Amino acid sequence: MVFKHLDWPLNFGILFLFGAGLLSLASTAPDLFWLQLAWGTLAALIVLFFSRIDWRPFVNHKNFLLSIYALSIILLGATYALAPAVRGVRAWLPIGPFQFQTSEFAKFALIIIYSSFFARGHIGIAHLKNIFVSVLYLILPIALVVLQPDMGSALILAGIWFSYLLISGLQWKHIFASLFIFAISLVIMWTSVLRPYQKERIIGLFDPERDPLGVNYSVIQSKIAIGSSGFWGKGFGQGTQSQLGFLPEAQTDFIFAAFIEEWGLLGGVLVLSAFLAVLFRVMKIGMAADDNFAKLICLGTAALFLLHFILNVGSNIGLMPVIGVPFPFLSYGGSNLLVNALLIGTIQSIVVHRRF
Repeated sequence: MVFKHLDWPLNFGILFLFGAGLLSLASTAPDLFWLQLAWGTLAALIVLFFSRIDWRPFVNHKNFLLSIYALSIILLGATYALAPAVRGVRAWLPIGPFQFQTSEFAKFALIIIYSSFFARGHIGIAHLKNIFVSVLYLILPIALVVLQPDMGSALILAGIWFSYLLISGLQWKHIFASLFIFAISLVIMWTSVLRPYQKERIIGLFDPERDPLGVNYSVIQSKIAIGSSGFWGKGFGQGTQSQLGFLPEAQTDFIFAAFIEEWGLLGGVLVLSAFLAVLFRVMKIGMAADDNFAKLICLGTAALFLLHFILNVGSNIGLMPVIGVPFPFLSYGGSNLLVNALLIGTIQSIVVHRRF
């Protein structure tokens, strides 16, 4: 049975986070509870299915991996060209009665293609040619995501690329050169790409008292929700900020604050502990794997989860701008959950097929 060979500490950590998210949804958005439960059931089936697949024969076929990358580009292009704007953003591609955020699949594709590229080229990665090729893989998806515009996903994609540079053993001089290029890109984005409301969010990060009923409203309400929770919290269905509608996006961007308001510091510590346990297990599996591709899949996944965590929790406590990045397995949303399930299923496949 495949169940017996799965990494269950990893599964239990994910199930705890998902259960905490369901508990918060049952309190703040009961209409979304059953839909999220359905997404979770589908995600569990994806993990089980992909854990049975031995990826080793596919890894050696570069065209197969490139086809995953190409599919992500096609989906992003179709989203920009065909998707209706939702709050000014073309990020969700309608598929029947559902909507899929294609930038989530682009994250999966980038992890797959970078794991293959850096596994084959890690010895010569210090060569500028290899660094340049790695940037080429990034340019097209990040450009299409910026055009949507979805700055949160764009930062995640850039973060995935930089994470692979760090874990591939790149020399510090090249890392600093990459950071310099990234800094120049940020300046160009500020002057030519970012819209006024996006600039206001960044300015509001450094001026917390600025426009308390506008750009900083969400963060102020989030801080109130967290700060008023106490050790035990206010109890199920008793969170004033989330229940009375003061806390925007309490099911997605600010679910961490909504959960802490009702379950207190204790609940927050348990959620953070579960997330760190997931991160630790993914990294441990990667470090124990016997081939570079498996190692890099795990480390790339850990980097993705950590980037989401930093941006989501950071925005909840006023240390990061609010850019709409979900908390892995906790926030409501099918797209992020299903793509995370693809990655976890791949990692469980590494465990099941004993690549240690």
